[in-house]
Amino acid sequence: MTRTAFERQLAEIQEDMLVLAGMVESAIERGIQALRNRDAELAREIIADDIKINRKRYETEEKCLELIATQQPLAGDLRTIVAVLYIIVDLERMGDHAEGIAKIALILADEPPLKPYIDIPRMAQIATRMLMGSLEAFKHRDADRARAICNEDDEVDALYDQVYRELVTYMLQDPKTIERATHLTWVAHNLERIADRVTNVCERVVYLVEGKIEELNVSKY
Repeated sequence: MTRTAFERQLAEIQEDMLVLAGMVESAIERGIQALRNRDAELAREIIADDIKINRKRYETEEKCLELIATQQPLAGDLRTIVAVLYIIVDLERMGDHAEGIAKIALILADEPPLKPYIDIPRMAQIATRMLMGSLEAFKHRDADRARAICNEDDEVDALYDQVYRELVTYMLQDPKTIERATHLTWVAHNLERIADRVTNVCERVVYLVEGKIEELNVSKY
């Protein structure tokens, strides 16, 4: 393979990773939309679409492994491929969390809303902003931006604590709310885990740029 052909394939796996990230971002946003609007049909679509996210991850993984096996890349090229391999695993896991939110939206679709949804959508907004920012940091090889994005995880954690405390209060005051409140706690937990996985992506950006593994903003959960 010529250098030009190799670089084309290297660019292709990075583009596939960005496409996968876009699919995950959409799944998260639509999951929250299904929850807020009690839209069972949309929730079912998100659940069904998870297989597309899985398929894209495995297709990209196969391309990465083939490139390593056939071209034996070195130095920066190898770091790029390894970073993509790790990032697509986290992206696929984020897709699983989005599917989990959709499943809860489906369960709650026929139930009366427990409360206005304010903090949970805010968590989703921050998490998706972090996700797309981490991929921009990857594209521009910006380790400083990756580190800064990790700090936003603290805001997601604080919102999770707030949601958890509020839902526990509902459960203590009225046992009839326990099931709905528990499901909403799971939604918040899924969003908190998505933000944690974005931190993993940022760690891979730092590895790509600086060639070292650095644990960033360790979550307390």
